[in-house]
Amino acid sequence: MKRIVIILAAVAAISVSASAQSRSFTLGKWVEVQNAILKELNRSYVDSLEVGRIERAGVNAMLEALDPYTVYVPEEEQEDFQMMLSNTYGGIGAIIYKPDVNGNVIINEPYANSPAAKAGLHCGDEIEQIDGLSTHGLTSQESSERMRGKPGTQVVFKVKKLRGGNGWKAGETIEVPVTRERIVLPSLSYVGMLNDKDGYILLDKFTDGVGQGVRDAYATLKAQGMQRLVLDLRGNGGGLMNEAVNIVSLFVPRGSVVVTAKGRNAAEAVYKTMTDPVDTEIPILVLVDSGSASASEIVSGALQDYDRATIAGTRTFGKGLVQSIRPLPYNGQLKLTTAKYYTPSGRCVQAIDYSHRNEDGSVGYIPDSLTHSFTTAHGRTVKDGGGITPDVEVKAHRYSRLTYSLVYSGIMEQYALEFVRKHASIPAVDDFRFEDYEDFIAFAKDKEFDYRSSARALFDDMKKTLADDGLADTMAPQLEALQKSLDMDKESFLRLKKDEIVPFIEEEIVVRYYFQEAGIRVRIRYDEQLHNALAQNYWNPGKKD
Repeated sequence: MKRIVIILAAVAAISVSASAQSRSFTLGKWVEVQNAILKELNRSYVDSLEVGRIERAGVNAMLEALDPYTVYVPEEEQEDFQMMLSNTYGGIGAIIYKPDVNGNVIINEPYANSPAAKAGLHCGDEIEQIDGLSTHGLTSQESSERMRGKPGTQVVFKVKKLRGGNGWKAGETIEVPVTRERIVLPSLSYVGMLNDKDGYILLDKFTDGVGQGVRDAYATLKAQGMQRLVLDLRGNGGGLMNEAVNIVSLFVPRGSVVVTAKGRNAAEAVYKTMTDPVDTEIPILVLVDSGSASASEIVSGALQDYDRATIAGTRTFGKGLVQSIRPLPYNGQLKLTTAKYYTPSGRCVQAIDYSHRNEDGSVGYIPDSLTHSFTTAHGRTVKDGGGITPDVEVKAHRYSRLTYSLVYSGIMEQYALEFVRKHASIPAVDDFRFEDYEDFIAFAKDKEFDYRSSARALFDDMKKTLADDGLADTMAPQLEALQKSLDMDKESFLRLKKDEIVPFIEEEIVVRYYFQEAGIRVRIRYDEQLHNALAQNYWNPGKKD
């Protein structure tokens, strides 16, 4: 028997060795083939060879064949990559708008307490020059790049002021020096009380230090009388795993497993809470949607598995993969998928097929036969295979095609700038209501945008298909009658959708006077999904009264 075991062990060792040799041979073979092709192209191809472009295209195609998250980042893209990871950059702290490449740069929205705001730049101010260079002919991206720079350095703008103030006259052109700073875009976008007992935290991204930010926010809200907490992770695409662990640690006992990462060549990594919680009893409502991914799913999955929070909204994105950063030659970096992660109950939230998703990126239908069941701390059944399924499904408002078109075409943004030119001030955020909708209609009706209804857009597609099939002429009377019933002029359609358009206009306007936080307060005012979730009054999943 002993001899048989030894022989079997030897066979296994030979098999592993052969497999490793086979992988090495395959890798060497294809590196050699690629180099030979490139040399032959360089020697014989009919036109001049853009080696950098085709090599980059080849690398991108190779990585895209793996998963959507493994990417190559060359040296020239490092700054943008680091900004994505840290939410910081060196600059003046303002959103700009450039409607015409041959026109001036317009300050659309300075951030609160930013260098731009400190220097006296306001919404609607026109930047004619940046360090002596005319903005005419520059794209919005090129203008933005010239505004960025090392913190502590100075950039000088030639600015045509929208209105007077600080000794300046409206319409006056002046030079405004601005000292760049390290701009930190907040991951914790809003903290406040929704009413006399419900605290609200809006978390946009899991960047470095956000766990401490949530801890501080909890203390602030508790001091204001918070009895229940709403943690909004809708649209939060994730970030740093350790910050997800830090946030879960605030609400579950020390030593609790939050997430487990399992890779091919690395040992299983178990991440536990390392600090004492601030509160293991307060009822928590976590809001999620199809844009909640990665670290958002770690937080919502762990709190759901421990029956520590009610998860409300719609199913999350389904990204259960862990990425790591590896250095490459010539100061490049490779962000590659190295593991899958699992919630405390053992679920992997990774979508079974991440190459086929719905239009909004969310997970499509998953047959029960492809999923596995797990149990929460109190015995409730939860499943894997594609995101976190909420305990309480609360759908978001479905906006009309017209409203989306107004947003994406920039019509509302342009109108807000026009509004600022006409109004020196507005009431306080909670008191402001936009009441001159006819003025907006008059502004929008002369603008170019696609104002067709969804039904009319589908009709146009159907009509084209019928024409391709040679059926349009034979069905002409029916098509004409249907088109007449679907047609609606621009002004009538704008009036019909007033109730869903006005909140967007109010948000666009208030941020120009009171910065980003004001816009979030307006958004909360009209947030049907949030208010419907609160109306469910379901705060203690799986607990016995």
